[in-house]
Amino acid sequence: MEGAHSHSHAGHDHSHHGHSHGQVIALRSVNSAFVIGIILNLAFVIIEVVVGLVINSLSLLSDAGHNLADVASLGLSLFAFRMMKVKSNTVFTYGYKKTTVLVALLNAGILLVSIGAILYESIHRLILPEPIAGKTISIVAGIGIFINATTALLFFRNKDSDLNIKGAFLHLLSDAVVSAALVIGGIVIVYTHWFWIDPLLGILVAVVIVFSTWNLLRDSLRLSLDGVPQGIDLRAVQAAIEKMNGVQDFHHIHIWALSTTENALTGHVVLNKEIGMEAQEKIKKEIKHQLLHFNIQHVTLETETESLACEPQKDTTLSANPLH
Repeated sequence: MEGAHSHSHAGHDHSHHGHSHGQVIALRSVNSAFVIGIILNLAFVIIEVVVGLVINSLSLLSDAGHNLADVASLGLSLFAFRMMKVKSNTVFTYGYKKTTVLVALLNAGILLVSIGAILYESIHRLILPEPIAGKTISIVAGIGIFINATTALLFFRNKDSDLNIKGAFLHLLSDAVVSAALVIGGIVIVYTHWFWIDPLLGILVAVVIVFSTWNLLRDSLRLSLDGVPQGIDLRAVQAAIEKMNGVQDFHHIHIWALSTTENALTGHVVLNKEIGMEAQEKIKKEIKHQLLHFNIQHVTLETETESLACEPQKDTTLSANPLH
């Protein structure tokens, strides 16, 4: 029986597949996007807080709270991306890549806390509405549409490559939608003096945050618990490997996330008994090659020939528990 890790030259070379240079460029552009997003959104938070306090607008203040949470999220995500580059050591053998998963979970938690505060204040103000300046709300929210939409576009290209980038994109896009609602609300207040529209929009902000945060919370919690990452089907992986020439069985499979962009797998491969050592190495390289197409970059395999395989090795618990 022998083990093999995906850092063998063949597996590693293919994993770059000509796109490692592209990944470096993408990471640089993402770094820049986070920095620009933090600066623009922090400036907008200050504008919203100052104007919201002056005109006593709950919708502006609650949106400022939401945007401040987004600034914190962007800052944490930027920190996590920097931590990904820190080299592994004898204590943290995978480096600090898991920081990206923990940050995604923390960001979801921050947003959920902000929902509670917004709902509390909005319901209170809905019962006791206060006069506010609708025109000013519309102007400030209009600035918000521009800032949030512009920042969201910076993340658009890479939004499907990483959970934190996807979270940043969705939050900024939802902020732009909320700002659009505030513009409409401000116009309605100017012409109708329905001041209860302001706290109602505060509740709308909270609802939008719930919908934009739920998937982020679910996916980050799943990765934190070392669940199989979204988009990877364990049974499909098993079936693909078992179809390969020379492979009799593939079981004891564990798939988990090293970070929000990299995944790992360990598994037990049973090979035909007539396969020699050189052929075994070739099959292992082919397996790693195949697993890259499932977005699994780090692979550790245990192999044995059919004649040495034990009967109980077949993973009968797979149907009951896909994580085994």
